[in-house]
Amino acid sequence: MLFHDRTDAGKQLAARLAFLKNQPDVIVLGIPRGGIVVAAEIARALNAPLDVFLAHKLGAPFNPELAIGAITSTGEVLLDESLVIELRLSQKEIAREIEHQRKEIARRLAIFRGKRAPLDLKNKTVVIADDGIATGSTMLAALRALRQAQPARLILAIPVGPPETIQRLARESDQVVVLDTPEPFWAVGRFYAQFDQTSDEEVIALLR
Repeated sequence: MLFHDRTDAGKQLAARLAFLKNQPDVIVLGIPRGGIVVAAEIARALNAPLDVFLAHKLGAPFNPELAIGAITSTGEVLLDESLVIELRLSQKEIAREIEHQRKEIARRLAIFRGKRAPLDLKNKTVVIADDGIATGSTMLAALRALRQAQPARLILAIPVGPPETIQRLARESDQVVVLDTPEPFWAVGRFYAQFDQTSDEEVIALLR
């Protein structure tokens, strides 16, 4: 399946989530930046409030692109313990990266949300959306963090992702709505005709 852009993917997901339309307890969350575009279309179609939820990759000291775990905007930290041991990373190195990403998350939250308080998720039906998933490490951390907020129901909405990753994430959510699980799986951007980087300004505008 090929999506025209993130807006198209969001509209297609919204059609699958139509059973939630106009329900007063539904909240839609997007992971910035691209996930906010997808989530905004879902929220618009369902007539539901939209908010931002951040999950950042924790990178190895010598290679920031190599994920050793993830951290969320609620402070949830998920480490790949086997990789940490394999790379012989010290607690000091890990703590330094966690603190760096924690500060970056706080900075971005201030940009995206301003002075608005986060939405209360307790006893709500929470839909968490992104523009696609590859390894799923950041989304796994996000789902576990969101579970701590005690939602009545936690739904993962994803346009595309590899089947084994989707299966793993399904164990952390109450329902998964996914449009395509191709195998073999390439980079998320390969499944979009247009996959330009979403700007902070676009995210801010969508969250207003």
